[in-house]
Amino acid sequence: MSAINDTNFNSAVFLLTGILGKEDIYLWISIPFCLIYFISIVGNSVILLIIKTDPSLHEPMYIFLSMLAITDLGLSIATMPTILGIYLFNSGEISLNACFAQLFFIHFLAKTESSVLVLMAFDRFVAICNPLRYASILTLPRIAKMGLVFVLRGVAIALPFPFLLKRFQYCRDNVLSHSYCLHQDVMKLACSDITVNTIYGLSMAVLTVGLDSLLIFLSYVMILKTVLGIASHTECLRALNTCVAHLCAVLLFFIPDIGLAVIHRFRNGTSHLLKIPLGYVYLLVPPLINPIVYSVKSKHLRARIIRAFVK
Repeated sequence: MSAINDTNFNSAVFLLTGILGKEDIYLWISIPFCLIYFISIVGNSVILLIIKTDPSLHEPMYIFLSMLAITDLGLSIATMPTILGIYLFNSGEISLNACFAQLFFIHFLAKTESSVLVLMAFDRFVAICNPLRYASILTLPRIAKMGLVFVLRGVAIALPFPFLLKRFQYCRDNVLSHSYCLHQDVMKLACSDITVNTIYGLSMAVLTVGLDSLLIFLSYVMILKTVLGIASHTECLRALNTCVAHLCAVLLFFIPDIGLAVIHRFRNGTSHLLKIPLGYVYLLVPPLINPIVYSVKSKHLRARIIRAFVK
């Protein structure tokens, strides 16, 4: 399709990108993507169902885990139509309004997931560093208020993105770098000054990813300091073991997020061979791996899941 040259805003479309040069085997490539989505949706749904139906899991750690599962489900649902549309039906076109709606939900859910990981780090910090006050600090009303605040933060950060992009005419090549829409990707196709978008996007990235990763880091510094003061080597390892699943979730989310942000903002000439796979890892791997890791590392959750399926 030719580039959009001063086209009417409402009739313009973007072209989403699959794996370049593999168009003849897209149907085969769709199989692992279908499996990823199936496992992600089933895995996170099972965790939500088990936590909801088992009163013994109505504790702060599992409530935060259910929040993580909800955001992971949302990310899977937000990206699934366009990714599977490309590989199953070779349909890469997306209207501007649909693209803006998708990028809002992707950015909102990604910011919310970042916030949930902060809450989970705080949960581990209180459980290890101040266990006697754990129940009094992390009460259900307080958890609900913290969750609501971070959801509103995600909405407040993501909501301006579609409106900032709607101001533009798109007269450059209309091919996006990913199989879904991102603000930092779409704004580069505008034929107007994108300084405001660049400043806002960068400042929000620092405010969310930068601040959240710093808070998580400081939480683990305090946790490590407390754990190293424990005389018993066995108790020390047991305390650290409760953090393994969360650390995996943090690394799976923040490393691709930061890598993708750096590529989009500072490496414009980066090959698609790096940008496209990293884009898939960023949004597809955490929803796939998180339920698996938590099911394996959480003895109580694993036992409830086994019991539910053995029945």
